[in-house]
Amino acid sequence: MCGIIGIIGENGVAPRLIDGLRRLEYRGYDSAGIATLTPAGIDRRRAAGKLDNLVAVLAADPLPGHTGIAHTRWATHGAPTTDNAHPHATDKVALVHNGIIENFKELRAEVLAAGRVLSSQTDTEVVAHLITMALDAGRDPDAAIAGVLKRLHGAFSFAIILRDHPGLMYGARRGSPLVLGYGDGEMFLGSDALGLAPFTNRIAYLDEGDWVRLDAYGAQVFDADDQPVARAIITSSASAAVIEKGNYRHYMEKEIHEQPIVVAQTLGAYLDPLAETVSLPALPFDLAAVKRIQIVACGTALLAGQVATYWFESVARIPVSFENASEFRYRDPVFEPGGLCLFISQSGETADTLAALRHAAAAGQFIAAVVNVASSSMAREAQLLLPTHAGPEIGVASTKAFTCQLAVLAAFAIALGRARGVVDAAREAELVHHLTEVPAAMNEALKAEMAIQALATPLGKARDVLYIGRGPDYPMALEGALKLKEISYIHAEGYAAGELKHGPIALIDEHVPVIVIAPSGPRFEKTISNMHEVMARGGRVVLISDAAGIAEQGAGTFATIATPPVDPFISPLIAAIPIQLLAYHVALAKGTDVDQPRNLAKSVTVE
Repeated sequence: MCGIIGIIGENGVAPRLIDGLRRLEYRGYDSAGIATLTPAGIDRRRAAGKLDNLVAVLAADPLPGHTGIAHTRWATHGAPTTDNAHPHATDKVALVHNGIIENFKELRAEVLAAGRVLSSQTDTEVVAHLITMALDAGRDPDAAIAGVLKRLHGAFSFAIILRDHPGLMYGARRGSPLVLGYGDGEMFLGSDALGLAPFTNRIAYLDEGDWVRLDAYGAQVFDADDQPVARAIITSSASAAVIEKGNYRHYMEKEIHEQPIVVAQTLGAYLDPLAETVSLPALPFDLAAVKRIQIVACGTALLAGQVATYWFESVARIPVSFENASEFRYRDPVFEPGGLCLFISQSGETADTLAALRHAAAAGQFIAAVVNVASSSMAREAQLLLPTHAGPEIGVASTKAFTCQLAVLAAFAIALGRARGVVDAAREAELVHHLTEVPAAMNEALKAEMAIQALATPLGKARDVLYIGRGPDYPMALEGALKLKEISYIHAEGYAAGELKHGPIALIDEHVPVIVIAPSGPRFEKTISNMHEVMARGGRVVLISDAAGIAEQGAGTFATIATPPVDPFISPLIAAIPIQLLAYHVALAKGTDVDQPRNLAKSVTVE
């Protein structure tokens, strides 16, 4: 979740390191810092809070140097203070770190026992001292760094510079991504390709356990056994231009409005609209042999998986469970021969989900991954890669990545049903036809934005908001509540509509708005009966439905939000638009940081 940039070359690096950090702000952070090698040794500038605070520090006290590292930190060990901000340094070593060192307490005790003084609460500073101690013992830089890496338990990526070796930089990764960039007379390290996009499009992804030694003209990569290896240099498609906001106020607003386009792009990779069939990537296993599906993910990605459970069971007629990745391994799950584990992650680097993937793979399960970064760890380790094509998503609260995940999962459900012989050609054509209608229906749903904006101020005054829905609209209610919590900081909960009378209805009074997701269709009447139970107790209801549903049951509600009429199979994709817009405009009315909400990070690469 933290952001890392390193540059080694022949020109001043501080301004470009800041530019690189700008590209990584989307990952979420609460402090930032930069260190360079100067003729006097290692020099640092750090600041708590936003990157602009660091820029102000540098403006007052510029930082020279041709070799440097920079970091945006999301606090794990230690509060978000300047002392805890990266880079951490001794007189000989400076480094930045993404991840968590799980055995840092033991290592910290060792460092303190050696008489060294620590100035922060972080696990990272301990590593700088361990490398320094190894150098002081007479080890060369390669041996010192490789030896310390072997002592670390946990997940990490590092960029490291050394006072006495100004022509070198080191990087390492285990469980946290790190990208190597190749320039002309300079080299780069970064958390992802997007961070390196202003500097180079020639990159190599380090494999699990790799470490690397760089100078200005090249790099030597070593594997976990310290053996020299070659990692393929590819041309990255990440572009500095794609992350501009354009005419939008926030990235989240831009990404909500991009959904018709990116969902169309994603569906285009899976659907033949003329033949009205689904075409998957090359299959490494027989879909017909799959006996059961376990969907594993975190946060919004898990809710996409929960929607998909309805599709897989109703369309493909296969038993499905969905699992919180953070709990998956600790439950000691039971795996059955012929089971498919389906992992969903925007970044493809979510630590809990990646660990769960490796656990399932070790148990001999079929492994599939729905990810937005085709070069990510999950993408590389899955047997079946099902990429989304959302493009970089900068806003921390997921919007377009979520709907692209839904699009892929819907297409996969159809393909699975076809392979299992429970979906015939006519039904496949019908369902594919509905999926091709999604981008246009999303465009239509965006037209409700003005009406949604009008609700922002009264809803923004609420302390608690409930969302309800049935069937696949239940996980959409959960997603609506999650979005509102994430960016407006209003307490919100989603419930299956039929569960209201089993407890949550006790919360209802005239101060609690209830968002009802109820498109007309097979579950409409049941959901509306629950809506009337809310209204009878004074609850202020906002009904999200199509014109037919609003005409039938909109009377007496506090407000209605119109969505276009669509087949129930695709209604979750369309419902995503109003619940995202509602969260966005409420947050806007409250004046919160929409793109970078407090305490959250875009890519959660620590457990």
